[in-house]
Amino acid sequence: MSTNQSVKHYDSLGSRLFDALNVLLLVALGLITILPLLYVLAGSFAGEAEIASRPFFLWPEKFVTETYAYIFSTDTFVRSLITTVLVTVVGTAVQVLLTFTMAYPLAKRYLPGRTLVLNLVIFTLVFGGGMIPTYLVVRDLGLLDSYWALILPLAINPFYLIIVKSFFQELPQALEEAARIDGCNEMGVFFKIVLPLSKPIIATFSLFYAVGIWNDYMSPLLYIDDSRKWTLQMLVRQFTSSDAANTLGQVDQTWVPPEQGLKFAVIVIATLPILLFYPFLQKHFAKGVLIGSVKE
Repeated sequence: MSTNQSVKHYDSLGSRLFDALNVLLLVALGLITILPLLYVLAGSFAGEAEIASRPFFLWPEKFVTETYAYIFSTDTFVRSLITTVLVTVVGTAVQVLLTFTMAYPLAKRYLPGRTLVLNLVIFTLVFGGGMIPTYLVVRDLGLLDSYWALILPLAINPFYLIIVKSFFQELPQALEEAARIDGCNEMGVFFKIVLPLSKPIIATFSLFYAVGIWNDYMSPLLYIDDSRKWTLQMLVRQFTSSDAANTLGQVDQTWVPPEQGLKFAVIVIATLPILLFYPFLQKHFAKGVLIGSVKE
């Protein structure tokens, strides 16, 4: 087919109609996704009367910033925010380290028992112990009411592990052999050669693990009884199921925060850090999600 025929084909009425429908569909999906977020953001700056009288708005008539000031003035919220940040940072580091250190040896076909270990990993993709057996394991290990209960039970995602293993198998073996000739042992090859070449996939799965820990609601609900150790998601749950001001504790007796606006503000604060985290990893994300295709 000539160049002119190709141009004519892609400029045909059917092709332009297909592109227009795709654009309309993507715009509709984008609006469905972003409009509720914008409403919650606008509602967090609105007063209680405006929220009650206007069923939907994207810009408040009067900005009320006292709600955010009230939230950050309470020990309950600040403590849960710090707890969530620390658990997310430590948990992401632990999970990425364990996933990559397990995936690297499994990528070596000469490893004794490799097939058995891989089959066990794949088995966990299909069958899981369930909520109650997992709770009993966490309890018997003495992890209840411990921050480690939010990290260790989900330390390695088997699906992520298989993808990372496949990525390691695709790395040029000549680089590792050259490093060994220069005197590097296996740990040196892993930390000095393999990991620097794995920045895109490290960034991608760090983001996946961080989002999973930050948004984790079931683990604190099951394993944490002490309300002083609640994460942000547990606090959001309390906000949406009970009186928000009583959950935080009344700080200023002369000013009562808007109940619905208070819930909106907490949701915004719980969502914003992850949204701000994406741009820093965006340059690695598109590449990272495409590499490491599952194959054997």
